[in-house]
Amino acid sequence: MSRVGKSPIDIPEGLQIEQKGLDIIIKGQKGELKQTIHPDIQVIIENNTVRVERPSENKFHKSLHGLTRSLIQNMVTGLTSGFEKKLEIVGVGYRAEMKGKHLLLQLGYSHPIYFVPPEGIIIEVPSPTSIVVKGIDKQLVGQVAAKIRSFRLPEPYKGKGVRYENEYVRRKAGKATA
Repeated sequence: MSRVGKSPIDIPEGLQIEQKGLDIIIKGQKGELKQTIHPDIQVIIENNTVRVERPSENKFHKSLHGLTRSLIQNMVTGLTSGFEKKLEIVGVGYRAEMKGKHLLLQLGYSHPIYFVPPEGIIIEVPSPTSIVVKGIDKQLVGQVAAKIRSFRLPEPYKGKGVRYENEYVRRKAGKATA
């Protein structure tokens, strides 16, 4: 049996969970999340716990079992505490600032980059060289952080660019001098 899939999910106070067909909908103070599950997987909701069961020991069903449980757990975690990704900007003259709801990035190009975050995402700039992406949807937070990072990936010679906090950038030696 799947080790991840067999453990039940506890639903904390203040969250409402319901199943409509193949959709699992969880509502809380921070918002509402909806996830469509595979028709073969069965989700059982009873007295503030959620269990995920599969029909067979088939490899496909085993993988769906753990995946479905993890997706529901991420929805519960997002609605209770939320998710955040921290980014660092390294480079002379590289900086970020908020202009209203837009993120303005100066990353060494001839033009500034304006990034409009999608709905449900909050971007904070505590200092000109750090960015914090927050939200209740784990997948969307990661996708937005990856998009911001893609504007100037960390390069291996000087390490300049946008990187995740505590990301290790493998450095290369430059040209050997004569």
